[in-house]
Amino acid sequence: MSDVKTSQRILLSIAVGDAYGAGFEFEAPEVVERENDGKHYRKRAGFTPGHYTDDTQMTLAIWDAVRLGGPFTPRYLADRFVYVYHRDPRPGYARGFEGVLKACKNGTELLEKLKPTSDRNGAAMRSVPLGLLLSIPKVKAYAKIQAAITHNTPGGIASSQAVGLMAHFGLKRLGKLSELAAFLEKNVPGTPWSEPWKEEVPLHGIATVRAALTALLACRKQSNLLRAAVAFTGDTDSVAAIALGCSACFAEYQQDLPSVLIRGLENGPYGRDYLKALETTK
Repeated sequence: MSDVKTSQRILLSIAVGDAYGAGFEFEAPEVVERENDGKHYRKRAGFTPGHYTDDTQMTLAIWDAVRLGGPFTPRYLADRFVYVYHRDPRPGYARGFEGVLKACKNGTELLEKLKPTSDRNGAAMRSVPLGLLLSIPKVKAYAKIQAAITHNTPGGIASSQAVGLMAHFGLKRLGKLSELAAFLEKNVPGTPWSEPWKEEVPLHGIATVRAALTALLACRKQSNLLRAAVAFTGDTDSVAAIALGCSACFAEYQQDLPSVLIRGLENGPYGRDYLKALETTK
């Protein structure tokens, strides 16, 4: 499934989920319930409807690192993080991390300035492209490397590994979607992946991935998945970006993203057409 068409579908799914979810992030439950129709990008202060956030931008940094096949090292990845931010600054970054990115000219400076002690979801939200790698051990190893740059904690690393493996499981046809939670419990032990998430989603790596997994397992259509991911409330853009990106990796999923959302996705220098043009290999 790792052809051009699949790569386009994955990136567009992530971007649409991110942009749609951004309109509902940490809004009141009654607002989410009333307006989460899956048919329009919601306007929210500080965000332009239909524009993706840091979730997609950081994913593009990892995508390029995987696609180009260069040395998957902290220095190389940090360079990519700095590069994608400065070429196209946009909202959504944690305030402290954005401040560091602004102050850095390259990855060496970023690595020197960062204190990677967070267990939030920044490492998980950018990990879907790791599913393209050829083996489970490689997915886990690369997920640990990239997570440790910013989230060198057990939860930060485990959440990154789980997202990469969710995508890998689908792309490599390792089993039925209904078997995914058991697969994660075997390969990323210590988290009850089989237990459905039922609460508002905090800015926490494991919680975000559990919510995305719960929504992914409950649906078989992307149109339904988008609404289910946002319905949790809380950090809705990260949950939707991860869930939609992983759904694009599964043959069992009906790829029926609403055309109005695809058409409404931003189309600037790094928008819809740019995402469609990216491939999985050189």
